[in-house]
Amino acid sequence: MEKQYYAHESAIIDDGCTIGKGSKIWHFSHIMPNCVLGENCNIGQNVVVSPEVILGNNVKVQNNVSIYTGVTCADDVFLGPSCVFTNVTNPRSGVNRRGQYAKTHVGKGASIGANATIVCGHDIGEFAFIGAGAVVTKNVPAYALLVGNPARQIGWMSEYGQRLQFDETGKATCAESGQVYELQNGQVKRIS
Repeated sequence: MEKQYYAHESAIIDDGCTIGKGSKIWHFSHIMPNCVLGENCNIGQNVVVSPEVILGNNVKVQNNVSIYTGVTCADDVFLGPSCVFTNVTNPRSGVNRRGQYAKTHVGKGASIGANATIVCGHDIGEFAFIGAGAVVTKNVPAYALLVGNPARQIGWMSEYGQRLQFDETGKATCAESGQVYELQNGQVKRIS
């Protein structure tokens, strides 16, 4: 059967991988054993996807990203240039901690900015937005906007990536889409 994805001739795809229809894997990237890439993913240049990583549909991975074992990404995730995930909380060269990898899940539609670091064992909520260079050291709520080192929440973002301004009733409207959001008890959800 003919493959239904594109891989540049310099890309390495190890045995046991599942790669969805319409996905593209660019120059010098390495997709390691038993990875799952959904449909219409775009894997930029010089990306490492470690064994058993799972990426949903339409995941965009920019150049020089490292995605290590234990990471899963839902559909429509954006991983900015040179961002990185860790998978061991206390690494030592002389101590083998394979099999002790902490898991990290990135929720649907979330964006992680260039050069951000996601410390393992911390999940990123759906449609969250992690600013460039941020270092995430705790779980991130859905729709949250985090920046800095260590990353701190400075606001909320819409599904279109626009900053949300909540009124006294706890409602906000995305300027781009017109979608309406509600903030209750420190959690945001889209209501229309």
